[in-house]
Amino acid sequence: MKISLVVPVYNEQENLPELYEQVTRAMGPLGLAWDITLVDDGSRDESARLLREMQAADSEHVRAVIFNRNFGQTAAISAGIDHSDGDIVILLDADLQNDPADIPLLLDEMAKGYDVVSGWRKDRQDNKWTRTIPSRMANALISKVSGVHLHDYGCTLKAYRRDILDEVKLYGEMHRFIPIYAKAAGARISEVVVHHHPRKHGKANYGLERTFKVVLDLFVVKFLMSYQQKPIYLFGGVGMGLMSVSGVLLLFLAIRRIVAGIAVLGSPWFQIGVMSFILGFQSVLMGLIAELLMRTYYESQDKPTYTIREIIEADKKE
Repeated sequence: MKISLVVPVYNEQENLPELYEQVTRAMGPLGLAWDITLVDDGSRDESARLLREMQAADSEHVRAVIFNRNFGQTAAISAGIDHSDGDIVILLDADLQNDPADIPLLLDEMAKGYDVVSGWRKDRQDNKWTRTIPSRMANALISKVSGVHLHDYGCTLKAYRRDILDEVKLYGEMHRFIPIYAKAAGARISEVVVHHHPRKHGKANYGLERTFKVVLDLFVVKFLMSYQQKPIYLFGGVGMGLMSVSGVLLLFLAIRRIVAGIAVLGSPWFQIGVMSFILGFQSVLMGLIAELLMRTYYESQDKPTYTIREIIEADKKE
């Protein structure tokens, strides 16, 4: 079994030497094959140069990927996963706030049969008002909406089995939602408490605004998890609801016209009814188009609509 560590790097020149030392101290005693893929996400300091030097000094364990420009943390993580080859992939921040000494804890938990093990920074060493409290609120919201209950989605320190990551494609800023995608693919998920240290060098690249981005991303994740294979249920449901409202309003106006002689065309309810019908009809059409797109997506790639953990059958005789 081989362990691959994936580390996104952005302006971390002061942290990289100590990070490498901590990783080698943590991985050495395990007696397992391992490597570390460090992805420079368009750093403006000397991080890229240090990564080249680290790779030259330890080519057996170190792999460096240098971006042309800043693409974001999700892209860096995705590139690291794509260029690593371990059976288990462990994500880790480069700012020394995650502790590489916790890696054995994650591996011990995975040995119990889990596919994903998430770190939980129970004693988080960040600003309480701008990071810790907003993060707790966001984590509670994500757990409630997704049904995957974790205390700390924002903790980068997580371990994944390779076959689970092969089912996940990352876009935008979706790296924090990998456990949700993994759960949708049938992964068994656990969580362990890990250490969290104050930042020694540099400054954090994220603040309070990140929480709002998380909420917006959550809408995308919820849609994909619930309606990716059946978008007509969402758009068609909204459309049928609007057309039902339209039908009730128009029926009410027709009865009122017959009974009380009140004009239909002059009523604002008539306009609302007509607009509701048009919007509802358009929503149903959007659902049909989305269904065609999803069928094209799966069939053009010969992509199955299911995932298999294992197949148990009798040996086939030739």
